[in-house]
Amino acid sequence: MSDDFELDTDDLKRRMDGAMSNLRTEFASLRTGRASASMLEPVQVEAYGQMTPINQVGTVNVPEPRMVTVNVWDKSLVNKVEKAIRESGLGINPQMNGTIIMLPIPELNEERRRELGKVAGQYAESARVAIRNVRRDGMDQVKKAKGDGISEDDQKFWETEIQELTDDYIKRVDEALETKQGEIMQV
Repeated sequence: MSDDFELDTDDLKRRMDGAMSNLRTEFASLRTGRASASMLEPVQVEAYGQMTPINQVGTVNVPEPRMVTVNVWDKSLVNKVEKAIRESGLGINPQMNGTIIMLPIPELNEERRRELGKVAGQYAESARVAIRNVRRDGMDQVKKAKGDGISEDDQKFWETEIQELTDDYIKRVDEALETKQGEIMQV
C-alpha cells in the first residue's frame, strides 16, 4: 500500500505556466495598430549562415506610437533584414534609410481587426488545450496511484486539486484573451 502518494503540483504548475508564457509570446506577435518592438520577435533573418532573430542583428526601437525602427549593425545584412520583414506576413512595408529600416504601422481596418481577434482566439484555444493536456497527465498519475493503493479520499483530494489548478489557468487564458481582443478592437 502506498498512502504516501504526493502529486508533483509544482511540475503541473510549471507546465501550465509554460502554456501561458507561449500564449503571451503569440499575443505579442499580433498587431494591435500600435507600434511594439515585440511584433518583430517571430521574424528571423538569415545571417552568417543561420536563421537569427532580428533583435540579434540590430536594435529595435519604437520612436513614436505608429513607427518601429530597426538599426541594423552590419551593413551587409540590411537588405536581408528588410526582405525578412517584408515576407513575414506582418503586413508592414519597410522603408530603408541607410542602416535604419523604418516600419510605419498602418491603421487597422475593421475587417482586419476581426481577423486578428479570431487569430487571438485560436491562440487562446491552443493554450487551453495545452493546459487540459497537463490536467489529463495529472489525473493519469492519480489513477495510477489508485492502482498502487492510495485511498479514495486521497484520490478525490488530488483530483480536486488538479481541477482547481486547471480552472485557475483556464480563467487566466480567458482574461488574457479578453484583454488582447480589447487592444485589437480599440481604434
